[in-house]
Order: sequence, then C-alpha cells, then structure tokens
Amino acid sequence: MGFFERLTGTRHPASGVAPLAIAEVRDALLAVNAPGVPYRVRLADPAEKGDLVAEWRILHRSPGQQVDQRLTIRMHMDPGRHEVRVLHEQRTRTRGKLSASREHGRGGGFSVEWTYERGPDGRRRRVKTLDTREMSNVLRQSVLGAGWSWRPKRLQL
Repeated sequence: MGFFERLTGTRHPASGVAPLAIAEVRDALLAVNAPGVPYRVRLADPAEKGDLVAEWRILHRSPGQQVDQRLTIRMHMDPGRHEVRVLHEQRTRTRGKLSASREHGRGGGFSVEWTYERGPDGRRRRVKTLDTREMSNVLRQSVLGAGWSWRPKRLQL
C-alpha cells in the first residue's frame, strides 16, 4: 500500500483472501445490523447515489440546548475492481433557546466522548461513552473479510 492510499484511508484485504460475489458482500454488510447496535445499514434509495447506506443518529439533550448529529456512510460497490467506495457525511443541528445552527461536512471525521466515574478504588477514571469510528470499523472489517478493498472518497459518488 502506498503512502497516498494510507493517507486517504484506503485499505486492501489480506493477501490470499478470495473476493466474494457482490451479493455476498452486500449480505455481509447488511448482517452488521443487530440488536443493541446504535446504527443501521440499509439499501440505498435511488436518490442517494449508492448501493448501501449506514446511518447513526445521536441526540444530545441538555437544559436549554439540543444537538442532533447524523452520521452517514454511503457505499457504492464496484464489482469489476472488487472495491467498496464510501463517502462519510456528518450533519449537525443545534437548537438553543435563542439560537439555532446547522453544519454539514464530508470526509472521515469522527466524534469521541468521554465521561468520568469513580472506580472500585474510589479514584476517578475516564470512560469512553461514544466513538463514531465504531460504525466505520465494523463496515470496513466486513468488506476486507469479503476480499474487497475499502476506498473512502471525498467527492460525490
């Protein structure tokens, strides 16, 4: 793998892994849906310009403010090259008592949130409560396990 591919997030399957058929890759990605998983993978609508879409909606409510964050990964499968091209999108809408804002971004951004709690010894420790990379890591591993490449895109699919 070249420097540029590593920089862009492109990953290739391990050598010796035979690529599966497109239907099997689609089924492996749809199998990510499970009870207790905060995100969903579904077939894309024709207007979404992709084959599959993974979505995660995160709501944060605090007194006087509400933040609605939507993470979307659109996937387009290229059977000729045995690769899944992905486009990460983030939409955030914040509402306060006197203000409102919206943000939209494309690319491989992620969010990590931490909380602090007391451990069994009485000392405070940091605990990870949310990591949005969880969704893309599971999808990427499913694609690589099927013998296909994972190629993030910055532009429209």
